[in-house]
Amino acid sequence: MKLSTRGRYGARAMLDVAMQGDGGLCHLKDIARRQEVSKKYLEHLVTRLEANGLLRTARGAGGGVALAKAPSEITLLDILHALEGSLAVVECVDRPEVCSRAANCATRDVWIELGDIVSEFLGSISLEELRERQRQKEAPALTYSI
Repeated sequence: MKLSTRGRYGARAMLDVAMQGDGGLCHLKDIARRQEVSKKYLEHLVTRLEANGLLRTARGAGGGVALAKAPSEITLLDILHALEGSLAVVECVDRPEVCSRAANCATRDVWIELGDIVSEFLGSISLEELRERQRQKEAPALTYSI
């Protein structure tokens, strides 16, 4: 499985909004600058994230984006499903009709199990947890002198 830029940049943008922490609106140009993503591409991602109930938007001069739910209620799986669709590693997992062997294929069973593991893992990581991980990475390292 390889995530596209939609999934990777979208997860970073969602984390960026969560890092603002106050629930207020974030300007897309600021997110784009911080995440080194074009504003136009970010607008495309925001449309999908809003349609899936993960972001709310306000248009106009004072507009921007904000999380539509608490960070603890949004998972990486939610974000990736909104942006990537299915995370299946092979097409026959979601569409067994594309393969005449699907019903009798042991490898398809493994791909299904792999998908279940990935989904469970991504579903266990909330935006709140990601925010805490980011804060730890940004915290100044403690140095001790002897």
